[in-house]
Order: sequence, then C-alpha cells, then structure tokens
Amino acid sequence: MIKNYLRSALRNIKRNPFISFINIFGLTVGLTCCLLILTYIINERSYDKFNKNAEDIYRVTRIFYSGPNVESLHLSSVAPPFGPLLQNAFPDIKKITRMLPNGVTPFRYKNKLFNENNAFFADENFFDFFSIIVLKGDAHSGLYDPYSVMMTEAVAKKYFGDADPINKTVLLDNNKHEFKVTGIFTPFPSNSHMHPNILMSFNTLKDTAIYGEKQLQTNFGNNSFFTYLFFPSGYNVERIKLQLPDFLDKYVHLPGMPGNLKTHQATKLTLQKLTDIHLTSHLDDEIEENGSIDRVYIFSAIALFILLIACINYMNLSTARSALRAKEIGIRKVIGAQRKEIIVQFLSESVFITLVSLMLAFLLTVLLLPFINHLSNQALSVHSLFQWPVLLSLLAVPFVVGIISGIYPALFMSSFLPVKVLKGVLKVGTGNLSFRKVLVVLQFAISIILIVATTVVYQQLQFIQNKALGFNKDFVLTTQYTRLLSRQYDAFKTDILKNSAVKDMGRSSRIPSGRLLDESDAKVLEGGSMQPIKIDLKYITTDYGFIPTYGLQMAAGRNFSKAFSTDTNNYVINEAAVRALGWKTPQNALGKDIAYGGIKGKVIGVVRDFHFESLHQKIIPLLFQLPAQGYYNRLSIKIDGRNVQSAINTIQTTWQKYLPETPFDFTFLDDKFAQLYNTEQQQGSLFTIFSCIAIFIACLGLFGLSAFTITQRIKEIGVRKVLGASVPQIVIELSKDFLKLVFIASIIALPVAWFSMNNWLRDFAFRINISWWVLVIAGVTALIIAFITVSFQSVKAALANPVKSLRSE
Repeated sequence: MIKNYLRSALRNIKRNPFISFINIFGLTVGLTCCLLILTYIINERSYDKFNKNAEDIYRVTRIFYSGPNVESLHLSSVAPPFGPLLQNAFPDIKKITRMLPNGVTPFRYKNKLFNENNAFFADENFFDFFSIIVLKGDAHSGLYDPYSVMMTEAVAKKYFGDADPINKTVLLDNNKHEFKVTGIFTPFPSNSHMHPNILMSFNTLKDTAIYGEKQLQTNFGNNSFFTYLFFPSGYNVERIKLQLPDFLDKYVHLPGMPGNLKTHQATKLTLQKLTDIHLTSHLDDEIEENGSIDRVYIFSAIALFILLIACINYMNLSTARSALRAKEIGIRKVIGAQRKEIIVQFLSESVFITLVSLMLAFLLTVLLLPFINHLSNQALSVHSLFQWPVLLSLLAVPFVVGIISGIYPALFMSSFLPVKVLKGVLKVGTGNLSFRKVLVVLQFAISIILIVATTVVYQQLQFIQNKALGFNKDFVLTTQYTRLLSRQYDAFKTDILKNSAVKDMGRSSRIPSGRLLDESDAKVLEGGSMQPIKIDLKYITTDYGFIPTYGLQMAAGRNFSKAFSTDTNNYVINEAAVRALGWKTPQNALGKDIAYGGIKGKVIGVVRDFHFESLHQKIIPLLFQLPAQGYYNRLSIKIDGRNVQSAINTIQTTWQKYLPETPFDFTFLDDKFAQLYNTEQQQGSLFTIFSCIAIFIACLGLFGLSAFTITQRIKEIGVRKVLGASVPQIVIELSKDFLKLVFIASIIALPVAWFSMNNWLRDFAFRINISWWVLVIAGVTALIIAFITVSFQSVKAALANPVKSLRSE
C-alpha cells in the first residue's frame, strides 16, 4: 500500500509540475529558515554547558541601592574578600575561584612586545570550574605559584614560535615583573561567556607592588573580581540565598553608612547560575556582551511564522486543485477504498513532499551558514543539528509538518461523494473557500507584521546613528592611558600638539561609549550642614583637556583651569545633576557646596547634557573631578579630519619616544559607538532577510493560487472579452478578490505590529515614535506586492485569444 501511495505521489508531482514546484520550493525555503534559526537557538542555549559541572556553578553578583529598594547598580563582579568569606560561612560550598581582568596588558618577550586584551589573574581552582584542556603543564598547580602564567596556544606561538614555552619568562608592566610560563591551554569555545587568552596566578596579587594581601582581605570597595562558587551536585542553592542578608550584616560594614541602616539594606549579594549568564544576565558590567533570551524567542517565532506560511501554501494549493483529482478519488471509492485510506494516501503524499523539502533544506543550510555567520558575527555550525535529541526531532519534522499541512486537504478531498464526482457535478463548497481565504489572510498578516518590524528597526538604527550626542565623536582617537606617562605627560602633550593636525587631548577614567559605574558618597549643603544626597551621582575623573577635547558645551560657569589651584577640590557637573539635586538652573548651581568622596569643594561649572552611554540608557547625573593622584585610564586625542594619517604618525612616534615598552594601540570613538549597536544592526539585517523570505513565500503561494483560479475561470474571461470587457477591467475583476484578502490582513496585522514594536522600542531610553505612515506604507506595500503577483497571471489571461478558450463550447 505504501508503495502504491508513493507511486501515486510521484505521478501527481509529474502531472502538476508547476503546483508541485511551488509546494516543494516553498516548504524548502521555510524549512531552511527554520534550520538556520535552529542552529542559532541551539548555539545560544549551549553557552557554558561545555563545562563538566556547569549545573552546579554559580557566579556571585552585587547590587547597590541608593534608597529603600531603589537599585542603582548591579555588578557581575564583587569585592575580593567575598569569595573566602562565603566559603568559610557556608561549608557546603565545595570550592571558590576568583578572576580579576587586567585590562590592556603589555607583555614582552625579548624583542616582541604586544598588548593583550584578554589577560586575567585567576586562582589555582580555575580549571576545576571551567573544563578547558591543559595541553602542557598541570591544571591544578599551574596557577598556584606567584608570578606564574598560563596562555593559549595562539598566544604562545606569537611569543615563542615553535619553541617549547614552558619555563620561559615574559615581562609585564614596563619590565617590572617577570612571569614564568607554567602551562598552555586550549582556547575557550565560542559558546563561553568569557574568553581569557592569558591567565596569571591570583597569588601574585598578594604582592604589595601589584595589589596587596591586606587589600584582598579587607577592601570591599573594589568590585572588580569575578567570583564563582562550586556546589555539590543537585544542591538547593536557595538555602544560601536566604542567608545572604545576614551574612552581609555580619561581615561587611560600609564606611559612612548611618548606624540605623543595616548593610543588606544598602547592598545585596545574589547568586547567578553559570548556564543562565549568557541569555539572561544584562548587568552593568559583563566580561563580554551577552545574548538575549528575548531575541531567541523573537527568532523562534519568525521561524514558525515562515514555516506556517509555507504550510498554508501547501493547504491552499492542494485544496485549490482538488477538482483535478476528484475523479481519481471517486474511482478509488467506487472500487472499495475507505475514507481513512484516502486520508492516509494524501497525508503520505504530504509527508513525502515534506521529506524531499527537508533534505533540500539541509543542503541549503550547509551552503548558507557561512553567510549567516558573517552577517551575524556568530560561530554557528551545522554539526549542532546532529546531536541525538535534535536529530530525532528533525526526523519527526516531515511527519509533523506533513500532517499539519496535509490534514485539511486530506479531510476535504476524502469527503467527496463518488456519485457526484463521476457525474462531473462536483462543486467546491463555500466553507472551503472561506477557510482558504482565512489562510491567505493569515499569510499576509504575518508578512505585514514583519514588514513593519523591519521598517521600525531600520528607523531606530538610523535615529541612533544620526542623533546629536551633545559632543563631537568624529575624529577622536582613544587609547589606553598608562601611569608611566604621568610624570612626563605635559612634555608628551606639548610634543604631540606641535603637529597642527592634532587639535587637543585629555585624560579621563572613562570615555564616552562606556558605562558610568563609578560612584562615591556625595553630600550637599542644606540647612547649614552637609547632608547626604538621595540620588545616584556617578563620576569620572578628568584633566583640564577632557572637556575641550570632546567639545562639551558649558551651560554655566567654566571648565577646570590650572590658573585656579583650588580646582583640585572643585567640581563640574552636568545639567541632569542640576535637576536631580533640585537646583533650579545651571546658573543657580554655581558656587554650591558639595562634598564627593570626602573631598569638599564647590561647583564651578555645568556642562550641557550629553550622551556618555548608549541610547539604551538615560542621561544620568554626572560629576567631573580632577583626581588628587592623577588616576586616569584613557587618553583621548582630537585630530583634524583632513589630515588623519599625519596626526596618527605623530602620535605613534611620540608615544614610542616616551613609552618604548608599551605598544601603541588605538581606536576611534565613532567606531566604539557603532559597536554599541552591533546587536541591533545584526537583528535589523536578519529581520530584513526573513521578512523578504516570508513575503516571497506568501507571494509564491498567491501566484500559484491565482494561476490555478484564473485557469478555472478561463471561459468566463473569454465570454467577458467577447461581450466587450477591456483588459484593465478583466485584470481588476480577477485581482479584486485577492486584494480584499490582503486588505483584511492589513487591518488585522497593523495593530499587532504596532503593539509588538512599541514593546521592542522600550529597551531604548531614546527612541523614535512609530508614525502612522509607517503602518500605512506597510499595508500599501503588501497590497502592491500582492497586486503585482496576481496581475501577472491576470494580464496573461486577459490578453489571451477568447476564441481558443471558447472553442470547446
């Protein structure tokens, strides 16, 4: 019987090649999209699961409050004492491990000098937590001794070539510290939330020249240490979470905290499962940019929508051509076929077509995956589809999709009465037509939603890229600042500014495009005494050149100046700080007494609000201060856009003159701002691609459906032409029924699209408003596309010679 069904399916495909092609091609494209998106989803959900004990590892995070239950900061790293204290307080914790990122780190080996971006201090337990293969050296002792270092194969190759790296030494921090290579490890896989290339022994930090053992034990203010806890298998972590407030009250006392306030009311510790970090953690400081569970849900929905559109095509075209197979069904029934056997036959055909489409989809997925990886900056692999749970699910796809897309045509066609069929009096019922219309409406509703989504994402990206930031980000070169430059900075700056292509330069603890995380105790003069403020007031340290380098505009007062020796105790704030502190105008803020971090001074200037962070964040109250000991992290240099290369050459030559042991690496600020929206850019590109595919598949089905419908009305068209109907009249008559369906789809889809994209835009503090014309254009675009699709067949039919269509009468 199955052999007979397959033979019948193949004959039917050969007999109706046009309809069969549309069905197979539509399902193939739909399944290809699903497979591509499935590789993305599998990759996103696999993050950190390569670690053997991933389910039992948690990261400690810290929340700060500016008021009762008002969260001001949530960090994925904590202070160094927390790790050992947690292990002592909770014996159920098997092990802890701590990591400290070291920023841009210059390493030297003989005459080779490189800046390393992914260098961390890590303790000896590190490889008990993260299942990375150690190729050379010992995983358990390699990071135990101070001044030992382990690195990836690629880094070792860069420094030592083909020589054995073990026991060789590299120099760090202007040749001050000598580290011995004790091990080589494989790179972290792409599906890891971090990718260290160099690991230095955490015990090195006990040296006071590096950090200091006392600091590791008592400093609760430096929250830069990533801390992980390893629990017994299946351990109920909630038990410890409930005890963390009491733990904080017992071990931590924050300086300057009122006596009536407990520690856990000002700060809080949380535990975050390792495998949840990538998709659900979006804290104020992450080791690397994470993914988003919302994005996984969005693309999952898109995949299902596209597959649904392809299935609808199959249903529509199968029921539309039912009249062609009516006599076949009638004969089968006359010779004894039961209805259930006919249903099985048509479902078998549907499953067979889906199976063919799935095989073609696999081939297309393999061919397209490199392009998708390039577009999305991912490392997706088709091998992820060959995991047993996934493979078994994919093997079920032909049956699931085949039955879903074939069940209605099977039920409909198996209901034909053989007497009527063989007499040629079969008429397609209105119920069938109504259901087919519902399917067409659903197809185009989905397509219109995707058109709106693509348009809104594009407009928001354009808004982000073109919005005035309150300063000039163009042609600002930024580089890491080293304290080795501090004593000779003035001479360094003078030498660089000799080139007229260099306009200005300034130093700061952070630069625009980064997050504002630094905050200290602030007080203002109220009622004759200094009172703590009730707002979050972030700060950055700057020098005299920072504000002019970025072209920040003063709303009132002045910038820091060397002409005023007291400026080391004075402050500049932004307009957001003026409003938050309750000072009516920038002018009113001048001369106000303010103490920040224990240093009392006055407000000497107010800069106009500018976007320091991305447009996802609001402009927050900000304070600028001159650091007492020259604490800077970044150097910013404004150059002439007409002579960029000359400026870079001068800066590089001068840098090498003053800092011969520090490599010169730089980026342009506008590139850093562009990187802030990489995710949105990739999402916009993928939205555009998938929207076009959805519209294409919907039009493909509409094309086949209209071609078949018009073929059934060919004699009617001939009669109309004989009676004097013009070609435009016939085209309109043949197209209007389909266009009505698209119009109804627009009415349904546009409110849904508006609601969905409004929710998406809420992630941006600064965003566009969805204009009414965007919705209108989406609906009109769908109508135009549908009209072009249908009119191709309509015009062809209208231009045909009516004599040929009426000859058989």
